[in-house]
Order: sequence, then C-alpha cells, then structure tokens
Amino acid sequence: MSHWMRCLHKWVGLILAIQFVLWMSSGVMMSLLEADKVAGREFRVKPPAPPAWPRDAMSTDAVVAATKENIMTISSGWLLDHPVYRLQNDKRSWLVSASDGAAVVVDAQLAAKIARASYSGPGKASAPRLLSYTLEARNHKEPVWRIDFDDADETSVYVSSKSGAVLEHRNSTWRLFDLFWMLHIMDYSERTNFNNPLLVASAISGLWMALTGVWLLFVSVRLAEFVPSRWRRSRTVNLVDTSGRPQRSIDAVQGDTVFQALARSGLQLPSNCGGGQSCGLCEVRCVGNVPAPTGADRALLSPAKLEAGYRLACNLPVKRSLDIDVGDATALADERTGVVTSVKPLSPFLREITVRPNEPVACRPGSYVQVHVPAYERDASHLEIPEDHHEDWRTAGTLAALANDAPVRRSYSVAVPLERCDGQLTFLVRFVPGPRPGRGSGYMYTLKAGDELRFSGPFGDFALKTGAREKVFIGGGAGMAPLRAMIHELLAKGATEHIHFWYGARSRRDAPYVDEMRGFALNYPNFHWHLVLSDEVEEADIRVGFAHEAVLNGLLRTHPDVTSLEFYVCGPPAMLSATRAMLRDLGVHDEHVAYDDFKI
Repeated sequence: MSHWMRCLHKWVGLILAIQFVLWMSSGVMMSLLEADKVAGREFRVKPPAPPAWPRDAMSTDAVVAATKENIMTISSGWLLDHPVYRLQNDKRSWLVSASDGAAVVVDAQLAAKIARASYSGPGKASAPRLLSYTLEARNHKEPVWRIDFDDADETSVYVSSKSGAVLEHRNSTWRLFDLFWMLHIMDYSERTNFNNPLLVASAISGLWMALTGVWLLFVSVRLAEFVPSRWRRSRTVNLVDTSGRPQRSIDAVQGDTVFQALARSGLQLPSNCGGGQSCGLCEVRCVGNVPAPTGADRALLSPAKLEAGYRLACNLPVKRSLDIDVGDATALADERTGVVTSVKPLSPFLREITVRPNEPVACRPGSYVQVHVPAYERDASHLEIPEDHHEDWRTAGTLAALANDAPVRRSYSVAVPLERCDGQLTFLVRFVPGPRPGRGSGYMYTLKAGDELRFSGPFGDFALKTGAREKVFIGGGAGMAPLRAMIHELLAKGATEHIHFWYGARSRRDAPYVDEMRGFALNYPNFHWHLVLSDEVEEADIRVGFAHEAVLNGLLRTHPDVTSLEFYVCGPPAMLSATRAMLRDLGVHDEHVAYDDFKI
C-alpha cells in the first residue's frame, strides 16, 4: 500500500504545489500594488457635504400619494445638485424629482455628467455604455453605465442606471489585482467566494498531504535507523545459489535492509532509484521462511515472482538471519570497465554505443548492465548531432545543460549477442530532449570513441525460453535492444520455429535496424518482420497504428491456437501495459509471456 500511497502523494503534492506557487506569488503581487489605485481612490472626488434640504421640496407623504405603485421604502438624496427621492418596492426601484415628483431617468447624458463629477483625473470621457452585468462591478446586480477615461491608468467609472450612484472606479492596477485575487482564492467565475469548492478541496487535500506524509514517514523510516549500529543485534545474510548451496555470508545488524547490508559489504544490487522502492530492480529470492510481501513488492513484482519468494531487497528488513538468492554474487561485487569503440546515431534520438570490456564478459541475450553514471555538468555543445538530424533537434526545443549532481546507475540492455560482435557490448540509448534530460542518457550521449565507461553486471531474467514454440516479439523504442539480441541468437543457432517481430515507432526516422530486419526476413523464411508506425501512411511492409493492435489484427485474431505461442515484450510502459492486457484477454497464460519493462 505504501508504494501506491507514495505515487498518489507525489501527484497530489504536484497539483497542490502548483496551486501553492500561484497562491504565494499572487499574494506577493497583491501586496506590491498601490492600495489607492486598487481601491479606485486615485482620481475619485470625495463627495461634498450635502446642502440643506430645500423647503419647497415635496413631502414624502405627497410623493407617496402621487405614486400609483406600492412603495416599500422611500429615501431622499441628491443627484448632482438636484434633490431626489429614491423609491423601491419588491419589483423595482426608481427616482423622482423632489421638486415636482416627476420621474428621473439616469440616461447616458446624465450618467456621463455624474461620472465626470466624480473624476478628478486628466482623462477625457468616452461615450457611456449600458451593461447588464460586468465583473468589474460584480457586487451590484442592476444594469450599470460604464464611462471610460483615457488616462494612463485606463480608469472606468460605473454609475447605477437605477439610483445614479457612482458604484466603482476601476483601473488597470485594480484589474491586475483582480487577476491575482482570482488565482489567490481559486474562484474563477465570480471571484468573490472565498469558500468555493476548489479552495475547500485544496485545503482538504493539503490536510491529507500532511497526514499521509506523517504516515509515510513512519512506514519509511524504521526505528532501528535511529539506533547506532553497534547497539543493534548482529544478524547474517546468507547468499545461496539457485539450488540452495551457500555462497557467502554477509554480516548485518538488525534493522538494516538487505539492500543496505549487501551494499555495505561491497555487493551493490542493481537499482535505478537507489533503494527508494520505485524501480524494482533489486529483487532477491528468499529461501526458507519467506516474509509476507509488502505493498511495494506487490506493485513492482509479478504474482508469479511473489509466489516464488521474490522480494525487493530495499524493502526487506533484516529482522533475523536470512537466506537469499541474488543470482551471480560475483557480478554484484565486480565493477567493470570498458572503452567506447563507436557511437552511431541510428535515428534523431536513438544511438548505438559499442563498448569493448577490458575483461571478457559473459552476457546472454536479454540481459542488461548497470552503467555507472558519475556526477557531471556539461554544456549541450558536447552533443555531436549529425547534419540530417539538426531539424529534429531544433523542433524538439532548446536543450538544457546536461548535468548530474550525484553518481547514479542506469540500466541498458545488450542489443547484440557478444559473440557476434567480437565480445563487445552494444547498447541502444534513447534521448528525450527537454528542460530536464535524463541523467543517464545525457551522459551516454556525450560519450565519444576512446572514452572509458564503468559498469556492473550483467543482470536480469529476461531471456529466451527453452523449446521450439512459435515466438512473437513485440517491441517499441529502446525495447528493440534486447529483442534484437534474442532474434540474432535464434537465427544464428538455426531456429526453425516461426518468429514474428512487430516493432512500433512514431515514424520511419524513429525506427532503428529496419534494413537489418528486412534482410533477416528475406534470408530466413521462418522470420516475419512487421514495422508499425503511428504517424505515417501504410506501405507494403509497414502497418499504421499501435504495435499491440497491429499484432492483434495481423496475427492473433486469425491464429488457430494463440495459447501455443510464446511472447517476448519490451518497450515503453504504455505499450507494455496495453500488450499484456491484450494477451490476458486472449487467454495467454503469464508463463508464456516474458517481458522487460526497464523498471520505469
């Protein structure tokens, strides 16, 4: 549960953070605006004291007697220098002259005189406009006259069409203030309701963020972490091989995680998140008494792996001595080095990088290595962009500086069996340009022939299954790398079963190794290549749409026995998720589906 709570906490926090920035910045801006201008007092004339009421004015009784309508209230006042009575009932309000009881209509000419009398600025008045409603006089629901003055502040005077009263003086400073006020209280319609649903929801979400933050603190931070390790009980983590035979014992203390205990002893499990329970790479298999899976385990590991005893090492506390299977412990301990031999742009944002290890490496197709990305800061000029790719990079926008403030590790699958490229490691690296390029891809894209590269591995359990079942490969993006290595392996060893490869990309320019795959299809009758493009027109061997939909319509709907097929899937998360859901709907059992999600 904590994994999903973290995800929800993150996204709710992002939304609230945006609103918090708006709230803070709008508050600051409102405080900087000049108060007199915001209040409309800069050019507003203070009303003079009213003169004595004329003795010859009609009495209120006479006014009421002369009016045929029912009167609920009557009040006296002055309209410019004319005494008037304001009458009101439950239907309307109106003015009459106090001299003779005649109706007084606040027309455009009178409204202009009233506005000019209330204004002391240098501007000239424009023709009055009658508005049924305006946000600038939203507290007054009756129709109003708007008279604009051509001063530097673009002052507008609003006069009531019923009472002739000057309702508001508005200007450009007030309008700017009103914009920030709207952002501040989150009332995007009337701009008056401080208790509007959006603001209430934000307040409740903020409270939820605080409470879940406290909860996540307690579930993420173990009490033992506050106790010095020398005061905690000693424990042992026993590393065993797949058959259960002991390989090595690691000293640990109670309260450590297996990830921490192994790292302290020099065995660094693969991880993209540094033990943050978000990538799922640091899986280990518990032998013997297997602890119950946590929410992070269930979110990042398949049901089959959970059943087999796999758990995330970064979420597995050492409460007692444990027996775990980490695969090849030597690969964890060894830090390897190699020299970059070539960097080849395959598409605007895909590059093939070849590295010759300083010592031989055994790596089966489907495996990955963890590249050690150092802290670096490099200008975008370090990137060498081929001439025919300049337009793609220009369209993608300005590239920010490439930087990484702390060493990290990033996983890259091997794209060709090592024995087919003289023992070299071949990586397919995708770069996503933007304001925050990936720390790993940014580093890899600045490598040049002759540069040294540090890495660990190989790792991973994405591999070809034994047997000669008909195989379907479905990929996209950098998922081409492990699938290509597997296909190379099968064809080189003379596989006779049918092999289908469906690869999805946006355009032909984004698809690597197309000519190679077409050559395989010509030379090997059992290999079938299908390129699926989402942004281009259909051609002879090119489908249009999404890869999972293309393989469904082009193969699976007409196949006599879909359950006899074996699937290998690798690519972007959305494609992987859609493909796995499709295969489940078709009744394909999970044991016949191998996939690599790059743990992103």
